[in-house]
Amino acid sequence: MDTPFVYSTYVTGRNFIGRKAECNILGNLLGAGENVVIYGPPRSGKKSLVQQTLFNMRISGKQFSACDINLFNIRSLEKFLTCFGSAVIRSCFSTPGEYQESVSGLLGGTHFIFDKERFSRYDEVVSLNWAPDADDIRAMLALPGRIAAERGMKIFVLIEEFQNLMEDGRFEEIFSALKETMHRNSGTENSCCFIFSGSRVNAMKYIFEDYKYFHKLVEHVPIQEIDEMEIIEHVMRGFQNSGKVIEQEMILWAARLFKGNMWYINHFMATCDSMTKGFINEGILMEALRMVISVHEPHYLRIMENLTGHQTSLLRAVLEGVVKFSATDIIEKYSLNSSANVRRVKDALCKKEIITFNDREEPSVLDPLFEYWLRKYYFEIPDL
Repeated sequence: MDTPFVYSTYVTGRNFIGRKAECNILGNLLGAGENVVIYGPPRSGKKSLVQQTLFNMRISGKQFSACDINLFNIRSLEKFLTCFGSAVIRSCFSTPGEYQESVSGLLGGTHFIFDKERFSRYDEVVSLNWAPDADDIRAMLALPGRIAAERGMKIFVLIEEFQNLMEDGRFEEIFSALKETMHRNSGTENSCCFIFSGSRVNAMKYIFEDYKYFHKLVEHVPIQEIDEMEIIEHVMRGFQNSGKVIEQEMILWAARLFKGNMWYINHFMATCDSMTKGFINEGILMEALRMVISVHEPHYLRIMENLTGHQTSLLRAVLEGVVKFSATDIIEKYSLNSSANVRRVKDALCKKEIITFNDREEPSVLDPLFEYWLRKYYFEIPDL
């Protein structure tokens, strides 16, 4: 069913809202052959931004090939390499015969093969006939660059949930090979550009900001909040198309509650849309919010069940506006024991991707609806 409030998949075209500046920046970087990293909480619009940018580049006449590898369920080097190779080859070739020829020709002398049985049973274009070694890793990560050079074209490789590579003990070998590949592709007109994307914000910050694994090889494109007026126009247009009415103040309230997160806003407005044939009033708004919260509440309860008492206390302090957690009065007020314990607790909450800190060491909760649920239902913090 066609709906103006899409939240089940990434969006492009008329469903893509805002972020024109980010699209322009990303398009210019890719056009110049730069590698890019984008990170933000789950459903914050990373993939929509990438796909809209590629869409804009295509309609402007730019020629390229693009592929997408999602590592959400990949925790081993072997699985990553075969998925990477399969995605790259599929993006540039069409038939099983071409697949077999490309694997034997472009990956000859490695442990990668085209296995007809595995292709038939598992749709796997690239398979391994032995445990991969360092040469295999380098050959595979160089594959899109080789194809780009041979075919005289650009290739953009989007690697989603990139931080999951650190789950494998040999991740530093992968990162080293990636650095070699990016150095080799740099300045080449027909080459491969990597787009690294991740929804575990603190893990991605560790890779690209703290440890600087890819220093000067990757440009960061920040995810910004969408302008409130663009959100208002999008929501009002969506309801007008179905003959319904909503006041601007209500849309603005929702935009601020969800901190401009279009996935949450579309989910929320789609729920409102299903509840009435006419005017969306405050009662419908609040009932829709309760319905959306009920979907996510079991997940939120599991998060809180897995926190220690100190972690829960520090999380409450974040919601109550505390910034200097090691101050003596704060340690006493929230029973945090010591400044050393505060550091451990902060690190634990960051590793669990519940909070993050900006450049000024100011904390924030990564999920806006979780933050609302914590304030209203878990900690029962009064509205100011």
